[in-house]
Amino acid sequence: MIKKIIVFPVILVIILLMITGFNSKEKVTESVTEPSSEELVFHVPNEDEISQEDLRISRSLINPGKSYLGFKEAVAFKESGGKYDIVNPYGYMGKYQFSRGTLRMMGFKNLDNFLQDTEQQEKAFHAYVSYNKWVLRNEIKRYVGQEIDGVEVTESGILAAAHLAGPGNVKKFLKSDGNSDSSDANGATVKYYLDMFSDYDTSVIKASKKPQLL
Repeated sequence: MIKKIIVFPVILVIILLMITGFNSKEKVTESVTEPSSEELVFHVPNEDEISQEDLRISRSLINPGKSYLGFKEAVAFKESGGKYDIVNPYGYMGKYQFSRGTLRMMGFKNLDNFLQDTEQQEKAFHAYVSYNKWVLRNEIKRYVGQEIDGVEVTESGILAAAHLAGPGNVKKFLKSDGNSDSSDANGATVKYYLDMFSDYDTSVIKASKKPQLL
């Protein structure tokens, strides 16, 4: 009789411990998984809270249009599909398809890592456009706005054509009224580039005989 009386309270205590133990685990689990309302509070600035310059830059990156960024990316896409690590069958390298001779002329001496150095490739393009703008400065003043062989001449068209065929061949095309045209190994002509890359804003490029490799 005494054993029964003792056993019953012991069983009761064990049951109570088990119940309270499960409840405490559930509470701990809930406290860990339940998200805090403070973590969900964030702020997205509207256009009134962003400077107009920041908006202009961000929009030009998303949709460069006829900006200088749009110009160089359009040239790159035509030259290489926009890929930095390409060498064509004729030895022209990188995103903008430079020859080794042109790169050395601009002051690039070590070309071993040129295909992997994306920053160097962008500097090369900027420098070459700046140089061509200086070489063709008189032609830009004289011919921009005119129509030659059915194509309106623009500064960006001249600079793109110079990237394709060299500034000397662009001069020949303009001075011959379109009768002397040059093409690359793939058949792209000065006239084609003049037309394809017309009306981009290349005013940010300063003409320089010895452009800085920024």
